[in-house]
Amino acid sequence: MIPQAYARATSCVAGTPLSFAVTGAARVVVTDAVTGLVMLRSDVDGPAWTLRVPASWPSSLYRATFAAAGAVPRIDGAGDDEAWFVVRSAVPAAPLLVSVPFATWQAYNRAGVPGEGLYYAEEPTRATAVTFDRPGGGPPPERWEEPLLRWLRSAGYPVEYCSNLDLHLDPAILDAHRTLIVCAHDEYWTWEQRDAVEGFVRRGGNLAVLGANTAWWQMRLEDGGRTMRCHRDATTDPVSTVDPGRTTVEWSSAPVNRPENTMTGVSFRRGAGAWGDGMAVIGQETFTARFASHWVFDGTGLSDGDKFGQGTLGYETDAADIVEVDGVPRATGRDGTPPSFVVLATADLRHWRRYGQGGAATMGVFDLGAGTVFTAATVNWGKGLSDPVVDRITRNVLDRFCATGPAGGRMTGQAPPHRPAGDWTVIGPPAELRALTTCDGAFYAAADGGLLTREACAQNLPWRRIDDAPSVVCLASPREAAGAMLQGLWAVTSSGRLCYRDPAHDAPPWTDVTAAPPGTHSLALCDAGLFAAAAGDTLWYLPALNLGTGAWRPIGTAGGTVALTTLGGRLYGVTPADRVVSRPPVPSPHPFTDVCDAAGSRTLAAHAGRLIGAGPGTPLRHRLPPPH
Repeated sequence: MIPQAYARATSCVAGTPLSFAVTGAARVVVTDAVTGLVMLRSDVDGPAWTLRVPASWPSSLYRATFAAAGAVPRIDGAGDDEAWFVVRSAVPAAPLLVSVPFATWQAYNRAGVPGEGLYYAEEPTRATAVTFDRPGGGPPPERWEEPLLRWLRSAGYPVEYCSNLDLHLDPAILDAHRTLIVCAHDEYWTWEQRDAVEGFVRRGGNLAVLGANTAWWQMRLEDGGRTMRCHRDATTDPVSTVDPGRTTVEWSSAPVNRPENTMTGVSFRRGAGAWGDGMAVIGQETFTARFASHWVFDGTGLSDGDKFGQGTLGYETDAADIVEVDGVPRATGRDGTPPSFVVLATADLRHWRRYGQGGAATMGVFDLGAGTVFTAATVNWGKGLSDPVVDRITRNVLDRFCATGPAGGRMTGQAPPHRPAGDWTVIGPPAELRALTTCDGAFYAAADGGLLTREACAQNLPWRRIDDAPSVVCLASPREAAGAMLQGLWAVTSSGRLCYRDPAHDAPPWTDVTAAPPGTHSLALCDAGLFAAAAGDTLWYLPALNLGTGAWRPIGTAGGTVALTTLGGRLYGVTPADRVVSRPPVPSPHPFTDVCDAAGSRTLAAHAGRLIGAGPGTPLRHRLPPPH
């Protein structure tokens, strides 16, 4: 008789014991499921067995396989004769932490068996709660997580592991790492787990969602974490009337109303799924690159519109609600996707409705507090890591999220330059911009004699011409109106005149206001005053209350700047030496101090806490200013 077994915890710390329940006497083989190495062979005398995990065992996913006494345990396949667990590091040191989705594995355990499996979704006999204290509950036959876990090890990344239940039971484990990897099919999350992960990212951690159908169902853990409950129906969940937010339905559904998009940027609501016989199609689809100049695609050689990643899409995907703006995708946010979400690649999978669920896949990246989230938007991402483009994208994300990356092969033969989180990031295609500012949530620029505009966001949206600006030398906009200094577009022309225009597309033409200092080439509006950098490297000042007089006065050196802007109550400028410099907006002499590189920028603006720069032949970029 083949013994059955289960572990009494989904994880333990290296050097501590882990208890198992086993039916009868047995022989056990414990293997490192990531490397395939056999770590232990032993005889077991049930009904209980304690594995004293050596302190030398690395953090990894492990499998204990049991056979009848005298028999040889198998080391492949799946069944009730095996128990899976994670060993966590006693002293965490790796920048990457991988969460293993034990809750999803358990939800699919005994699927279709009345009262024992949480599946299938609409069967009236499905269970509303299942226990981890039973055999089974290992990876599904497709082993969605396995390719990614093995790739991480072979690629040389320092990585440690936890059970996804640990994020609920011991959320402080996140603080020892720079990045959390949610892999493959992590479908069931508790409220506490989401709070832990979102808090980690908001504090400056990073989240790499290398999977999909992520956080689709809310569950609750009971019995010290040994029972997971998911009614999938608010009318049968008793907490729906006393604590509605903890009701075990889809995260996006009433009465929870906490869409997973706010954490991952995407959702299975607009994603696609191919099940049963339809799973054969998952090897046929490809992503389309939509923002190939983004750092995520560095070293791939892709251009916008190129296909990549055949075989990665499925068996479920996540997507965001998007609209096309002159051929460029933009997340609408109507589904809860954050406004900072940048669409990197898409796949149209509406035809999958014949296989399960029609929809799309949206690969993207966005800021969440002080951290960054990347989503691959497909359960099968790990299967595609043999594709050089998928490999390169994954390395780019992990290298950036970890601040340093391992040595390894690169598509171009060289490692891409390291880009710290505060460095310049491409947010638009190159354009020969002569002047740049931000107003009413939009960028405005002067180029080729025209006034251009586009949404102020990190998506690679095109510029649209809305008016003439034949002689504009520089642009600026105040944070708020002050006296005659209206909140709108202010410009200095090549004839030395200060002009004003409302930011509306159909606004009246430019209005002449007053004279500008001779040779003005840069303008900034801050603290109810106008600052102009002009010929002779002189910085001039005009209080807003004196706007009509044109009584500018010199207040010292302009610091060699060729462009000015304001951010956070400071003046920022760009110098010909390709440096960003800064000084307070005081109407008296004060030195400029060096801040950071300018990445080739010759025009400068600011928006939502970031500097925006562009220059001849360079793309539009943004970055956080470093502390100074």
